[in-house]
Amino acid sequence: MKDIYIQEETIDIAAILDKGASSSDGADIAFIGRVRNNSRDREVTLIDYEIYPEMALSELNKIADEAIEKSGLNRCIIVHRYGRVFPGETSIIIVVSAPHRGQTYEGSRYIIDEIKKRVPIWKKEHYTDGSEWISDRS
Repeated sequence: MKDIYIQEETIDIAAILDKGASSSDGADIAFIGRVRNNSRDREVTLIDYEIYPEMALSELNKIADEAIEKSGLNRCIIVHRYGRVFPGETSIIIVVSAPHRGQTYEGSRYIIDEIKKRVPIWKKEHYTDGSEWISDRS
């Protein structure tokens, strides 16, 4: 089972965690990324995420397919927010399931690392004393 979303609305973590769960899987991993209230020694007031929707969805689907193939995942859900997100709010959730825990750790890590490298999502951090565009790509 694979589900990929981009949305402006708040992410309903409980609904995502329950979606598509199977008794054939012995391990579930949920990665929940939240906006921090500080970054680079500055107080963050909010982050604006901008996204190229069609390309982002295409790349997220490719990454999910790669993780499913590579790690033997049975469930892969990725939800990424765009728009204005405040400290403490969830900006991304990745839920993966597989028969064994090692598969889920590997799959989850692969997905978040590849999202940071490949998906056209940009973020502008706003601080109490200004703002700047941030790149997570290395």
